[in-house]
Amino acid sequence: MAHTSRTRSTASRVFVVLLVAAVVIGALVAVFLVVEAQRSIRAEAERVTAATATSFASSPLIIDGLRSSDQDAATQVLEPYSLAVITGAGLDFITVMTTDGTRLTHPDTDQIGGIYLGTIPASPQALTEEFTGTLGPSVRTIAPVTAPGGELIGWVAAGVTTESITDTLVRRLPLTLGITVGLVAIGAGGAVIARRVTRRIAGDLPPGQVRDAVSSYESIRTLGEALRAQTHEHGNRMHAAVALLELGRPDEAIEILTETSRQSQSLVDQVTARRHGDPAVGALLLGKASQAKERGIDWRVHIEPDTPRTPLSPVDAVSVLGNLVDNAMDAAVDSEDRWVQVSLRPNADAGIVLEVSDSGPGIPPDLRGRIFDQGFSTKPADAHGRGVGLALVRSVVTGAGGSVTVSGEPTTFRVVLPAAGTRRTQR
Repeated sequence: MAHTSRTRSTASRVFVVLLVAAVVIGALVAVFLVVEAQRSIRAEAERVTAATATSFASSPLIIDGLRSSDQDAATQVLEPYSLAVITGAGLDFITVMTTDGTRLTHPDTDQIGGIYLGTIPASPQALTEEFTGTLGPSVRTIAPVTAPGGELIGWVAAGVTTESITDTLVRRLPLTLGITVGLVAIGAGGAVIARRVTRRIAGDLPPGQVRDAVSSYESIRTLGEALRAQTHEHGNRMHAAVALLELGRPDEAIEILTETSRQSQSLVDQVTARRHGDPAVGALLLGKASQAKERGIDWRVHIEPDTPRTPLSPVDAVSVLGNLVDNAMDAAVDSEDRWVQVSLRPNADAGIVLEVSDSGPGIPPDLRGRIFDQGFSTKPADAHGRGVGLALVRSVVTGAGGSVTVSGEPTTFRVVLPAAGTRRTQR
């Protein structure tokens, strides 16, 4: 099972993530709808009980019944009326009572003549509360009944039991369930589409191999550009030397070839002086030197001899350094004093510090936190797209347990990598 999880394709992981997100969102929506429905039903119960109690208390029939001195006769008149209103309003009880709370009506006739269970306000005003009475917990409203002269002559209580509220909520659950299932189905459909699109792009490669493929492409691209520039420069010098030899000017031909060797020798010496060199990085730096000269950029490289080998693979090392150098060159061509500087040195933890600086206009401070985001770039888009290089650099560096930062004046990208034996693999 663990092996399956490690080799699961990117498309499958995208599907699982989106499906889980859809289920979680559906569950949250379901909880919200249930809570909202419960609140709405309770609010509706409070509104209906308040309206019924107030309306019932103002009925002339109720007023005449409570003004009667014969309570049994009042019950015979008010009980049928109360039961009819209970049925019509969808309530569980309406209790008409005297000022001291003696019941004249109740759905359970055995409770008539007993004392009302609930709060009777100290002053003649309506009160809505939840109270446990003879029918169980209920939401109820008690309203005063007053004579035409304003004298308090009794009370009317109308209520709905919490069991009825729960039953109403249960009846609404199928709608909530349907909405939830619909959301999850839509999310699952989106996950299937996303999986298909991802599979068209990445095939069945797992995420680590997708990143490695992008890194390989970037390495080949930047190394190819560097070697093309180096080949082009050497080819021009060889053509010039051959032409001078044909013209019978061997001294000038020798001078051109000697100058070519002298310019490259300094960088070759720095690369080969390292005890644990990276041939791919060395080849990249040699090629970038030619590319910088081709673009009119002063190329500066400083490599300390005791710089250890990086914990990165050759492909990742070329990808990281190549992207940083390419960005530096793109920035430097926009300045009058065109230069790019690359330095490699060890740190106190036996790791390696790589710095790439340039003479470009710099990166605005408010954008420095975003330049490593996927798809973000301060440069216009081209045929190869933008916003991939620095995001890839951060992914590779952090995957190896290192860090990458940027500072200004001059713009400097600083990569700190741990010792080669402590590399952390991220897949």
